[in-house]
Amino acid sequence: MSKLNKGPALEVEEVRLIADLRIMHAKVHELFEVVTVLKRGHEENYIRRYADRVMLEKDIQRVDEIYLWFLNLKEEGLKLRKK
Repeated sequence: MSKLNKGPALEVEEVRLIADLRIMHAKVHELFEVVTVLKRGHEENYIRRYADRVMLEKDIQRVDEIYLWFLNLKEEGLKLRKK
């Protein structure tokens, strides 16, 4: 038997979730790197001056929503650890 056959088989939905999580991790890393380069290489007033203001506000709103979701995950994880 193959070494890969250890443990129970994953359901299709579990495989999809794992794939989605790996994509999310890659995209969060990518966003972090892009923002780091922008912050390091450009002053905030220039970023605001040259950004598409409508898109920048949408981006800020989206990141806020993502942050709140991550914060909720973090808080729920801390609650589980205390049990």
